[in-house]
Amino acid sequence: MKVIMLNGSPKSNGNTAISLAEMGKIFDAEGIEYEVIQVGNKNVRGCIGCGRCGELGKCVFDDVVNEITAKLRDADGLVVASPVYYASANGTLISCLDRVFYSINADLRMKVGASVAVARRGGCSATFDVLNKYFTISGMPVASSQYWNSVHGAAPGQAVQDDEGLQTMRTLARNMVFLMKSIELGKKSFGLPDTEDHVFTNFIR
Repeated sequence: MKVIMLNGSPKSNGNTAISLAEMGKIFDAEGIEYEVIQVGNKNVRGCIGCGRCGELGKCVFDDVVNEITAKLRDADGLVVASPVYYASANGTLISCLDRVFYSINADLRMKVGASVAVARRGGCSATFDVLNKYFTISGMPVASSQYWNSVHGAAPGQAVQDDEGLQTMRTLARNMVFLMKSIELGKKSFGLPDTEDHVFTNFIR
């Protein structure tokens, strides 16, 4: 089993990285393969709504977005972690996620999603909500922990002092492993849930 982990911080070795590394300890212990992809320091533009991804099967802008979608197709889980900027996620990460979830030509149902917010003090809950919406629109079960998935620290490295936050990360990883393994067993026994043709309605007809 494999998990893709997106680091939405511009700092590859900051507090967001510490949070993901804490989850990685559990994945290692449970025999789960994982890969961290650094997103926050990339030059990622937002979606322009051109619709070419429907023709090409990938985003027309060939950057880290297409790298992520290629790997996500075969993954069992996705962790998205971001520092808090103005009570929301890093804008680079949001641009990346908009394009990943819009352009990916794959069924994401039952891939387990988990979001992580890292802040000096406030805005974690709002960021957590924003990130979870990418999962819930895609049929992805959302992994939870013993608290909202947040870690605190201002200067790089301070997150190691947040004992509760790091414990929350370890619990999140264990719960994610349990969900992925349970879903894999369920798919073998029962398959994926039936789907209906998608009904699209507009407010103006």
